[in-house]
Amino acid sequence: MLTGYGKEYQVIVVGAGHAGCEAALAAARIGCSTLLLTMGLDVVAMMSCNPAIGGSAKGHLVHEIDALGGEMGLNIDATMIQFRRLNTRKGPAVRASRAQADRMAYSARMKRILEAESALDLKQGAVVSIDTDESGVRGVYTKEGLYFSAKNIVLTTGTFMRGLIHVGLNNYPGGRAGEPASEGLSDCLRDLGFKVGRLKTGTPARLSQRSIDFSRLQKQEGDSQIRGFSFLAQSLDLEQVPCFIANTNEKTHEIIRQNLHRSPLYAGVIEGVGPRYCPSIEDKVVRFPERTSHQTFLEPEGRESSEVYPSGMSTSLPPDVQLAFYRSMEGLEQVEIMRPGYAIEYDFVEPMQLKKSLETKAISGLYHAGQINGTSGYEEAAAQGLIAGINAARRSQEKPPLVLGRDQAYIGVMIDDLTTQTTREPYRMFTSRSEFRLLLREDNADQRLTPLGRSVGLVDDERWRRYTEKQKWFSDGVEALEGQRLSSKQKDILAGLGLKEMKQGASLRDILRRPEISIDQLVPHVDALTGADDEVLEQLEIAIKYEGYIRRQQQLVERMEGLEGQALPADINYPEISGLSQEVKERLAEVKPETLGQASRIQGVTPAAIAVLTVYLKRWKKQ
Repeated sequence: MLTGYGKEYQVIVVGAGHAGCEAALAAARIGCSTLLLTMGLDVVAMMSCNPAIGGSAKGHLVHEIDALGGEMGLNIDATMIQFRRLNTRKGPAVRASRAQADRMAYSARMKRILEAESALDLKQGAVVSIDTDESGVRGVYTKEGLYFSAKNIVLTTGTFMRGLIHVGLNNYPGGRAGEPASEGLSDCLRDLGFKVGRLKTGTPARLSQRSIDFSRLQKQEGDSQIRGFSFLAQSLDLEQVPCFIANTNEKTHEIIRQNLHRSPLYAGVIEGVGPRYCPSIEDKVVRFPERTSHQTFLEPEGRESSEVYPSGMSTSLPPDVQLAFYRSMEGLEQVEIMRPGYAIEYDFVEPMQLKKSLETKAISGLYHAGQINGTSGYEEAAAQGLIAGINAARRSQEKPPLVLGRDQAYIGVMIDDLTTQTTREPYRMFTSRSEFRLLLREDNADQRLTPLGRSVGLVDDERWRRYTEKQKWFSDGVEALEGQRLSSKQKDILAGLGLKEMKQGASLRDILRRPEISIDQLVPHVDALTGADDEVLEQLEIAIKYEGYIRRQQQLVERMEGLEGQALPADINYPEISGLSQEVKERLAEVKPETLGQASRIQGVTPAAIAVLTVYLKRWKKQ
């Protein structure tokens, strides 16, 4: 017999991983009565793989989540144990933040935040099916015999749908080691008409800290200056925990080669497609036979934990082989494995079946976010969860969805990629995926997105005050640098800047454009910049030094806006459009693009096909 609590929610979020936490918090903070259902209350926001946040492009996503009013940036700032800024010698577009987290502290803090949100109920329950009718979703059924009703449901199931764990040639159902798989939900989605596929990911063993000889390994310290992921943070002061670098060798590789027949991947047991950009150690050995060594970072899992995560060493080989190849590495000769590595297969739902709001095209009120969409990574999941939660809440309030463009955010790039391109492997964000990456930097995520976060109700008064104050510093700084000039007579200042005599005067803005001049050199000569923090100064320097490049990218955005602004009818009958090839008709009918711009990015859709569509659209509008 099914029972409920006699309470109807506006939004139900299924799954309390990184996507689910952001979705539930967003919906509740916008003002909707929200239920977050999870299979385990003790593993909220659990870091199943590396306990780290950020990295190239991923750090950009975290800054965007924070700028919109999400929680991930604040959570990692509060629980990090080491911080590094990557690519500092490269251009500003690819500079990225990365932090090692205290795994258990990260989860515990996120759970406290969820429990403190007044409009949010956090409950344990395993959802097995979704209740729908002709108008859309109505509620969910749980394995425990409960029914919860809502007109908006966000699925964030992670790797749990029909999850199957592989350790050597042994396998068993599980969403991750020690936790059950979710059964029934993917069958329900198939019955509802969704195309469901199979993917694979993996994780390395966890090593005992006390069994490692760190004296024989290279130590990697964190940066001396720690800059938070959240725009609310100032410089953070904490005692950092070092990581260490170890290396495989020929003996390691030979042990792996001799045991490939015991790997489920090479024995043909695994059917799911794994991430090409994050191969297992056995994949690396097979695919790169010329390499005599592969590097791994030994990263602590927390201040109070003795478990160590060896990054880049994911594997599904049997535990005895794992122990043998680890012990062949210098410094790890006596190492003990606390948890063996494993591979996991799971169901995902083809994301081309989604609108850019992350609402499914087939069923109104049903949203998908995270690994159910074929993505990998905590940051990608959290970003999707935030957008899905926002849009589920806005639908409940009868407001239009928030849709981010490719020129606005990496979040927009990711969602456009997912809803436009066929998923052949787990999707990971890279800076190279964006054609506008100089516009989508970490430092200016607040300029791009905080006003949007304010408009949807996620940016509170304090964050807004801090944002407007920072923007005033920025605009005043630009004005001061433009208005203040140096003349050839100011020889002392010129000499201090390392400049030769100038025949004519120049504004400090023009001087800052010179590659050898930094903003720090000019600050003593500009009263308006006295007291400006490092973030403001960095934004000023980038905006002025790269002004020409930024202007060209903005011009490209303007040219593309013509296509993006032309919406395609949802009920368009592509097979009836003459002038399109059969392949193009099939691809357009499958994706159902929302705009001409999206149609132009579908694989196989040629410029000639876009021209045909443009003519068809003009005729359709006249009817």
